[in-house]
Amino acid sequence: MNGRLAGVLTRAVVLAGIACFAAAAAAQDIRARQNIEYRLIAPQAVETGDSIEVIDFFWYGCPYCNELQPALDEWLRRKPPDVTLRRIPVILKDNWAPHARIYYTLEVLGETERLHQRVYQGYHAEELHMSRPDVMEQWAERHGIARQTWRDAYFSPEVDARVARALQLTRRYDVQGTPSIVVDGRYLTSSSMTPTVRGVVLVLEDLVRLARRERGGK
Repeated sequence: MNGRLAGVLTRAVVLAGIACFAAAAAAQDIRARQNIEYRLIAPQAVETGDSIEVIDFFWYGCPYCNELQPALDEWLRRKPPDVTLRRIPVILKDNWAPHARIYYTLEVLGETERLHQRVYQGYHAEELHMSRPDVMEQWAERHGIARQTWRDAYFSPEVDARVARALQLTRRYDVQGTPSIVVDGRYLTSSSMTPTVRGVVLVLEDLVRLARRERGGK
């Protein structure tokens, strides 16, 4: 074999090796397995435009949601710029509706970022009776919101409408438990599908990559 032919073969072997390595890396890029760590749902329209939509379906009374929040907050601080998070309170039972009303009251008042985690703390650490409007008025006042301001938002038609829509979305997205995360209206993962609650974030990151790939991104 002459030197020129040997060089051509060497380059071919190197290029083939690079291609195989790239293919293997791409395959390892998404580790989450369909019907094990995530499942497909009926495709839903996203509300975040060009951004990849991530929805945190939660219930304040859920201990696993409470456990997930620190990890989810940490992910939020480093999430890719093409990803937008939305939160939807789940209503699987009638007695979950007051918790959804609390979240949407915070949303209407522009207080979700400041007080969302405080509600979890109130329920799980302080045994806050969140189903009682008068208790929540006192809680709001302790956190710098006038009772009347809270009451007006809490009983407003706008919050009524958002709570009703949360019930519809719980059913439409086929949410069966909390916490559940839906990525780009197609992929759902939950703490019941991962070895640990915080492992939901690892699957979330994989699903974001999968959604980006499906959208034709890199």
